[in-house]
Amino acid sequence: MRLGRIASPDGVAFVSIEGEGDAAIAKEIAEHPFGTPTFTGRSWPLADVRLLAPILASKVVCVGRNYAAHAAESGNEVPDEPVIFLKPNTSIVGPGAPIVLPPSSNLVHHEAELAVVIGRPCKDVPAAKAQDVVLGYTVANDVSARDHQQQDGQWTRAKGHDTFCPLGPWIETDIDPTDLEITAQVDGQTRQRSRTSLMVHDIPKLIEWVSAVMTLLPGDVILTGTPEGVGPIVDGDTVSITVEGIGTLTNPVTAKRR
Repeated sequence: MRLGRIASPDGVAFVSIEGEGDAAIAKEIAEHPFGTPTFTGRSWPLADVRLLAPILASKVVCVGRNYAAHAAESGNEVPDEPVIFLKPNTSIVGPGAPIVLPPSSNLVHHEAELAVVIGRPCKDVPAAKAQDVVLGYTVANDVSARDHQQQDGQWTRAKGHDTFCPLGPWIETDIDPTDLEITAQVDGQTRQRSRTSLMVHDIPKLIEWVSAVMTLLPGDVILTGTPEGVGPIVDGDTVSITVEGIGTLTNPVTAKRR
């Protein structure tokens, strides 16, 4: 099932997206998409509504240096255990929404990532049972102000600006995430191309690690790290992140005016 969130003439709703291309239909889900969704009976052609970020997360937990080649290009060692940090939920935007470059930064990078969406409250989840708490998977761009990262010595400001966590276009609930191609294009030029099988720490390990630290709530998102090839984005660019079997997340880039 593909789960999304839309803005229609009738308001904002969670939906199940069925069909492909011009024939795709968004079927309204009553209340929320967790558990077994029930439907209201209302639907819209997908072309007639606007896709929003597919989930409302209480927090976005991110994993750093989870691809060896990206750690190497950044001049860092591969960590023995996952390195985690948080992005605020105010950084989340959906497909088509602009990534706004803050005037205080002169070096903002894209980072293509597979995102895990949590489906139920959980704590201290063993890796062997990690799949039981997953709602599905979506596409993410962990936008990062590199100069802020270097200046601060920690990552909160660099990763936490409004619009620095595009998510979408929807959540795919029926997919094996262990070996998916992940790519990033900027204005049609491929910058990143790798596979999720090259993660240093796999998704069950990440869920075990994160849930040992903090309670995860329905809708919370774990970003699983980015492969090599990160690079700058500037005013006027268009960034497209694709994860095989899920879809493409596209966002324009614009400079925030002082």
